[in-house]
Formats: sequence, C-alpha cells, structure tokens
Amino acid sequence: MELKGSVLQWPADRPRVSRLIFFVLGVLYTSTFAPVGLSLLMPIVLVPVLYVCLTVSPKDAYGHMFWFGFGLFLSGTYWIYISVVIFGEAPAWVALILMLGLVLIMSLWLGLTGWLINGLSHGEPLRLLWVAPAAWVAVEWLRGWVLTGFPWLAAGYSQIDLPMAGFAPVFGVYGVSFAMLFSVAAIILALMSKDVLRITGAGLALLPWVLGGLLCLVSWTEPSGQAIRATILQAGISQDRKWDMDQLVPTMSYYRNATAREASSSLLVWPEVAIPTRGSQQQELQQFIRIMKSDTAQRGQTVAFGVLEFNDDRGDPKVYNSVAMLSGDNDVTFYRKRHLVPFGEYFPVPARVREWMKMMSLPHTDLKAGQAVQPLLQTGDGLKVATAICYEDAYGAEQLYAFPAAELIVNVSNDAWFGDSIAPHQHLEIARMRSLEVGRPTIRSTNTGVSAFIDAGGEIVGNPGPQFRQARLTQMVQPHSGSTPYVGWGNWPMVGLSLLLLGFFWFRSRASL
Repeated sequence: MELKGSVLQWPADRPRVSRLIFFVLGVLYTSTFAPVGLSLLMPIVLVPVLYVCLTVSPKDAYGHMFWFGFGLFLSGTYWIYISVVIFGEAPAWVALILMLGLVLIMSLWLGLTGWLINGLSHGEPLRLLWVAPAAWVAVEWLRGWVLTGFPWLAAGYSQIDLPMAGFAPVFGVYGVSFAMLFSVAAIILALMSKDVLRITGAGLALLPWVLGGLLCLVSWTEPSGQAIRATILQAGISQDRKWDMDQLVPTMSYYRNATAREASSSLLVWPEVAIPTRGSQQQELQQFIRIMKSDTAQRGQTVAFGVLEFNDDRGDPKVYNSVAMLSGDNDVTFYRKRHLVPFGEYFPVPARVREWMKMMSLPHTDLKAGQAVQPLLQTGDGLKVATAICYEDAYGAEQLYAFPAAELIVNVSNDAWFGDSIAPHQHLEIARMRSLEVGRPTIRSTNTGVSAFIDAGGEIVGNPGPQFRQARLTQMVQPHSGSTPYVGWGNWPMVGLSLLLLGFFWFRSRASL
C-alpha cells in the first residue's frame, strides 16, 4: 500500500496533529456506548487506531493510544466530577484531581495496549489478527481489577444490541470485545494485502458477525415455573435532599403507600439505600421494618430494598450497604455489598489524610464490605435471587457464585450521584450485559432512574422509568433456570486465550532476535 504523501503518514510527519486526531477518535469511541449508542461506529473508529499501532514505532504507538484513551475516558467518565463536586460537596480541585487521576491511569492502560500491539505484531497484518484482540482483552481485564479495578467502557458493552452480543453467554463481555477486535484486525489484513489474503481478510472480518448472529439464536437457559408480577418503585428524590433528616418520614410514607397500591404484585424492589437512616435513626428504621413486615405479610408480598445496615459485632460497630428482604413472617434477610467504591464508600488513604479530610468536612468514614460469597436472598414464593448493589454489576465474574441456583437478578442503585449525565445510561447497558451473560432477567431499581426490567436475553421490557421523577413500573417477570457456558467458566477461557496468544508472540519475537 503506497503511503507517500498520504494522511496515513501523519503519525510520523505530524505527530501532534495525529495525536489530536486520536484524542477525537477516543471521544467518538465513547459515542458507541449508551446513551448515544452508535454501536456500528466502533469498527470505523478502530480501523485507523489499529493501523497506526501496527505501522509506527513502539513509542509512537504508546503515545497515540494514550491520547486515544484520554479522549475516551475524559468524555466517558466526566460524570465523576458531578458526583464529587455537586453531590459529594467536595472542593472543585479535589474533584478535578480524582477525575483526571482516573483518566490518566486509564489512558496509561490504553497506551500499554498500543505498545503491546506494536511490539508483538512487528508490522505484520497476520500477526495483528491475533495480537490486537489478545492485547485489547488482556488490558481490559487487567484494568478491571488492578487497584480495585475500573471495568467501565469495555468494548463489548457497546455491542449489546448487535449480533456480536451472541458471544456474551459463552465468553462474557470480554468475548464480545475479542470478537470485535478480531473483526477490525481482519479489515486491516484485507486493506493491506492482495489477492487471496485480501479475500481471506474480508471473510474473517465478517466471521465474528455471522457466528455472533447464529449464537443469538441459541436459548441457553429456559423458563422456570410461573411468571411473577413485580413492581419497581422509584422515589425520584434528588441526592441533595435524600439525606435531609426532614425527608425521612416522607420517604418512608412514599414507599409504604406505593407498596400498598401495588397489592397484586408479589415482589417489589426499592432502590439502593431507599430508606436513608443514620446510626442515630436505627430505632425509626426498625419500627418501619416491623410495620412493613406486617403490611406485606397480610398481602403475601416480598419487598427488597436498600438500607444502611448498622451492625455492632462485639463492640466493633460496622456499617454495610445492604439489601434487606422482607418476606411474610420470615426473618428479615440481608445481602451486603461486597465491592465497595473507592473514595465513595471507603477511603484508601493514610490516617493523616483521613484526619485532614475530617477537618475539611469531607466524607472520610468507611463502609464495611460483605463476604465474597453470601447466601442467596429468597422471595416468599421460594425464588432465589442474585443481588448486586450499584457498581457491583460492573464486575460480572464476581456474581457467578450465585448461579445456576439464582433464578433472577435484583440490581438496586442510586444513580442520582451521576446527575443528568451519560453514566446512568451506561450503567443500564452494563446491567443488560449481566442478564445476557447468565440468561436471567434483571429487576433494576434506582432512586432517580434509569430503572428498568430486563429479560433473560438482555432486552429492556416495557419502558424504562423516567429520570428524576417518581415512578411505579410493573411487569410480569419470568424466572429462568439452567446455565450459560459463561456461568460455568467465567472469564478464564477468554483471558487465558489472550494471555497465551501474547505469550506465544512474545516468545516468537524473542526467538527472532
């Protein structure tokens, strides 16, 4: 392919302009996710990205991908500033440090991706075919758990409504990412080759789309028992009012009265920390729970709702972000959030910094994480429920212990922290992927939206709840049983394949020196 005088020479001849273009490509990459949802734009964005990673020096590949990542995560996670400043009431400079710090770290991960692709492909499109998806998935997986992890904006999420999604029940979201990057690398192979290889590249580019579409036709799980009538209650209380002590009684009244109006629903789900009580208000909370137990027992209902659970274990007080389940005359059972949000629910800072935060009236106290494996919550009808609180649903593999026993998923969240940004829509997209991976319906209840019912195929049922308003959503929910392949093996086949491919090409590179 003749590049002389071409725009494709800009990475070498005009590096500043080229890196600015990569920053813009990162912003465009964000638009492939919800709420914009230009999913088909992803391969168009990634073709020049992979081409440059293949054809420049390792240093330039790292630099270009760093700026690609900076554009992606700056445009894709700007809502962190909203959470910290507007609702966390922290100084603007603190929010900027946290937001830009995260963007910088995530951009370094993308830089590593470019360096790996370049260093192991050696400018050969045939190598790129395997190195690009392997490097992309390996780094997506690593950034999903290193230093507590940030798995947001994994490529596979953007494909939830397209044929590539068929790989999710088999290999999870990283399998979808791998398929997408393989297809794009095959396009590069077709563009840079002649004759048979060009035709081969074109065929390989289409192959993941065809296989994914065929996998979409497979029903990995099956309906279990009778459908149940379920209701989501969304109070629509803004974050700046939620913790106002004068708001507690009206909040309790809303949930009690709204639950009574849905007497024909057997399961009701309220959002994360739906009843926002502090340690000094535990008497009021316990009285409210007793009232709700009596009410729901008379109507034969089960209610799951978020609450801060204060537990004094032998003089060692602990606070958990929990989901309480009231089910007839049974004891109240709790699920405790396991994966806490750093700088939101716990603060990994030295004691001196914590004291400074306290003096500055900044949040500084830690919640306690629940056990990694917990007994499943169970409705009055005997349905076993997998539970995820807010950010936990971004960590799909951590929830697999609940399956195949669980027949549905309950996800509660408080996306009011994100304001009117793209984050609540991205979060809903992530929840949809979790349903698709395990073949279970999800009941997703949030304080201000986006609340929704999601079926076992990851599709939204009915209309999602309107944002920032009160809403009662009711649907018939069909529990499912059985296992998808992903339930059986989790992320390990995809991660293992990626690491093996990178290891293989690394050894080949060493052998050729």
